[in-house]
Amino acid sequence: MNAPAINTAELEALVMRAVNDLSASYGGVMISIGNKLGLYQTMAKAGPLSAVEIAQRANCAERYVREWLNSQVAGGYINYHPSSESYELSPEQALVLADENSSVFIPHAWNAAASLWFDEEKSVRAFRTGNGVAWGEHDARLHCGSAAFYRNGYRGNLVANWLPALTGVIGKLAKGISVADVGCGHGHSSILMAQAFPNSRFYGIDTHPDSIKTAQQNAQQAEVTNQVHFELATATGYTNRHYDLICFFDCLHDMGDPIAAAKYAAQMLAPDGSIMLVEPFAHDHLEQNISPVGRVYYSASTTICCAHSISEGGKLVLGAQAGEARLAEVFRKAGFSYFRRVAETPFNLIFEIKI
Repeated sequence: MNAPAINTAELEALVMRAVNDLSASYGGVMISIGNKLGLYQTMAKAGPLSAVEIAQRANCAERYVREWLNSQVAGGYINYHPSSESYELSPEQALVLADENSSVFIPHAWNAAASLWFDEEKSVRAFRTGNGVAWGEHDARLHCGSAAFYRNGYRGNLVANWLPALTGVIGKLAKGISVADVGCGHGHSSILMAQAFPNSRFYGIDTHPDSIKTAQQNAQQAEVTNQVHFELATATGYTNRHYDLICFFDCLHDMGDPIAAAKYAAQMLAPDGSIMLVEPFAHDHLEQNISPVGRVYYSASTTICCAHSISEGGKLVLGAQAGEARLAEVFRKAGFSYFRRVAETPFNLIFEIKI
């Protein structure tokens, strides 16, 4: 049997795609190093600077800084002026790389990517055995990287866009209600809401002890401990009280039994209460999710989301690309009759759900 003919153009294109991915892997390390050393912050709003000036201002060795700068220029993250041999960070580049309060600040996200390498052997074993890997079993970089990545998206959208899209919720929050933040992680979502609505009380719930501890520290730093309380509990075992709003921020798809979590939420809802569900952006079919964002989410889902769901029994392993139809079906089975998409971003879908 003759070997199939090789399409040289397709082969070259595939090799270059792999090289681009390899370049991105190296580039992520460079971005993380630049962030930790304050190199981007040194350049922000400073205009063109030489490598020597940047190194001196950042208190770093010039030879390392020059090579790092060249890697950034090659990757398109920093601008270079050949005539003066100077480097410059544009306002747009600064928003992505230097401004920690920007909704598009991204360097911390590479901590999550780094954790996948640290946990590679755990993932290999999980593939072979079918066993799960719980959130707390992952390298700590995952927890920090995920929290920081989502924090900035929430900061830019939660209070300004997502909550106002829910029917009547802003008025209730202003007057004062009880809100459950299920799967609160490091508590950023609870804290953002507390800062915006001082009359309301927020209850963050998570199964990961270290995340709860960090959330409490974050609340102290933000001076909202009188409004925000954190509890170590499952999505079917948090404190029994009537909540006017229950939020699931990028966590329902990680749960071993999302239908049970939705049913429990139905029991905890006050009359005319609402669910706000925030999930990774996804269409309903694989062929619609072929994109860089889809690739990130499917990859994370393989090693993190599905793995944690399986560790909790895996009655329904949704994965991070569940899509609207499957999410709606979860809440229909849990007894909800109203499910509406109210907002979206390139990274998230936001739903309002009622009994």
